[in-house]
Amino acid sequence: MKRAFPHRPAAGRHCDADRASRGTGLSAREREQLPGGSRGWCCLVCEVGAIGVIGALGAIGAIGTIRALGGIRDIGAISAIGAITDHSRSQPITAITDLRHSKIAPRPRTPPMTQIQLNARAREFVESTLASRDELGLAIHRAEGGGRVIDCGIGAPAGLAAGVFLARLTLADLADVSLQSGAVAGVPCPEVVVRTDHPVAACMASQYAGWQISVGDYFAMGSGPMRAAYGGETLFDEIDGREKAEHAVGALETRKQPGPAVFEHLASKTGVEPSAITLAVAPTASTAGGVQVVARSVETALHKLHEIGFDIGRVAAGFGSAPLPPPGSDDLAALGRTNDSVLYGACVTLWVRGDDDSIVELGAQTPSSASPDHGEPFVEIFKRYEYDFYKIDPHLFSPAAITFHNVDTGRTHSFGHTEPDLLKRSLFS
Repeated sequence: MKRAFPHRPAAGRHCDADRASRGTGLSAREREQLPGGSRGWCCLVCEVGAIGVIGALGAIGAIGTIRALGGIRDIGAISAIGAITDHSRSQPITAITDLRHSKIAPRPRTPPMTQIQLNARAREFVESTLASRDELGLAIHRAEGGGRVIDCGIGAPAGLAAGVFLARLTLADLADVSLQSGAVAGVPCPEVVVRTDHPVAACMASQYAGWQISVGDYFAMGSGPMRAAYGGETLFDEIDGREKAEHAVGALETRKQPGPAVFEHLASKTGVEPSAITLAVAPTASTAGGVQVVARSVETALHKLHEIGFDIGRVAAGFGSAPLPPPGSDDLAALGRTNDSVLYGACVTLWVRGDDDSIVELGAQTPSSASPDHGEPFVEIFKRYEYDFYKIDPHLFSPAAITFHNVDTGRTHSFGHTEPDLLKRSLFS
């Protein structure tokens, strides 16, 4: 669920849309040459809905409906996880472990965005990888009269490699995902690394957990390319990505196996037969579930930028890394750790085109330190707001730091900072 902000600003209020116009990459002179100058562009932006509905959860992507303790139905797909590279770490990266090179199929050559079929690509990746399902610790079953379920941690002994598989599935296999060694305030801690040359398609049209799946007493947040087959989210009015699919592939962050009713619901939304739907499932407090959540580094940055008015079509490539916390004792504890991995350690690098002025202005609003709620472990913030996500400042849900490389001007801009001591206390205490 998202809090809807007014679609159009009140008369005479152009600040948000004016920022959006600067986020397009147009120079100041070019904006002034538009009808009505910058203000005219501002009104045009509002008219076509570029400001649109802003999710109350900021760069979180989407967070499942979380009720007060004792009433939590499920911790849904938490995509408030950014990319973390601890610039102050005392231990250098010593090795890179790419689990794709063992049991997970290599990523094929990627066609241009207009030719990409997200669900077909993800299905090909899934089919080629499941030959090694025993080595990955995955369990597969069919729902009665429905589609295929890939258990990545509810009952299956899925581990790190399964987490990489799950992350790549949510990205429609349009990104490389790997683990590398790292440290948080001197404590060894692996990092989840993501890199993509198709950031909008991989992260926004596929990985972003923006689809609330609610069927009877079943609730989960849906991510992965099945969202593009559905295309019902407002986001798809603003980015390219809707598609017709013969098969649908998605992921649910949940502790409950989806039954026939869930597949029937998804089929009605995607136009895909229930038997042609594949769902990978894992809870937050699991090894594989933690990997796929922390792998949302680049996605988190893009979502935040999109919300504050930056044209994410300018982003040509993305790289992110985030420390992988140990699984929490329960989903709430895992929720806190994975959020903190982003808020206080996440670092993302984006390669962008266009002007530098909009990067300077909007980039400064991107990291989590721009929020007044920044500075406490997430579980404490959550408790202070009575376990209600909608009371938390939406701009908190952002990477800790972000760097822009402007490939047109050659300039680099960096914003934000990590909090290694706070992160150490959250992850290891």
